[in-house]
Amino acid sequence: MSSAIPAAQFAFVERRNVAGRPLRLLDELRDIRAHAGLLYELVHRDLTVRYKRSLLGFLWTMLHPLLLMLIFTIVFSTMFSGRAPHYETYFLSAYVAWNFFAQTVVNAMLSVAWNGPLMKRVRVPPSIFTLSTVVSGLVNLGLSLIVLFSIMLIVGAPLYPTLAFLPVSLFIVGLFTFGAALALTAVSVVFGDVREMVQAGMPALMYLTPIIYPISIVPDRFRWLVKLNPLVYIVEIVRDPLYYGILPSPTTLLLATVLALGSLAIGWMIFRSIAPRFHAHL
Repeated sequence: MSSAIPAAQFAFVERRNVAGRPLRLLDELRDIRAHAGLLYELVHRDLTVRYKRSLLGFLWTMLHPLLLMLIFTIVFSTMFSGRAPHYETYFLSAYVAWNFFAQTVVNAMLSVAWNGPLMKRVRVPPSIFTLSTVVSGLVNLGLSLIVLFSIMLIVGAPLYPTLAFLPVSLFIVGLFTFGAALALTAVSVVFGDVREMVQAGMPALMYLTPIIYPISIVPDRFRWLVKLNPLVYIVEIVRDPLYYGILPSPTTLLLATVLALGSLAIGWMIFRSIAPRFHAHL
């Protein structure tokens, strides 16, 4: 992501806010609507500048997942062949959702820091930078799914009618990610070390989520610990229609929805309390 957009490019709507007072949700939503042009430019910048002067363009986004797929397929395809045929599809069907979550959270934390000068010079809704990162991440996720569908056709994995449910799954994943990004972004502005801690902890969190391995290989006495990880359900609602060709069970879908709404609510409460103090730390 490049440096902040010059303030002179936009006609910003002034927002009066008392320093130290938490943001109000309705005011923030009105501000984001009033700054729809800025939101579009932020998303457009992220999607275009990221691949500028790159011969492979978007394919760089999928290079890392494809290399991991190749490694894990070689290592685990035989081990999990009975539980996960077409292991490459099994892995990617969950990893694309995980990759969206991990990259979006990290990029959102960096986005507010990079756009600090813009926030100091003009009045903009502080959550718009996090929102733009989530939107651009969803666009990249959609492109990643096109690559995944191509791989499925190449290896002969079936494409199920349940793919029509994916927009619902991705909407829930987006809500969950937006909430987590809001909370971590706000905290990272005040405590810069949080960014490094999150980046360091993401690989460990991935291995604690059944992405590489089926949850069925986890011994029963430990399986409840794995299920305490909210990302288990967030990933599962994407993998079920993509890989298994089934709709998520009502219990899984309900848990994922509650977790997404809970993440959004908690994330907003943390963000609204800290955001008025951003200027002192940017």
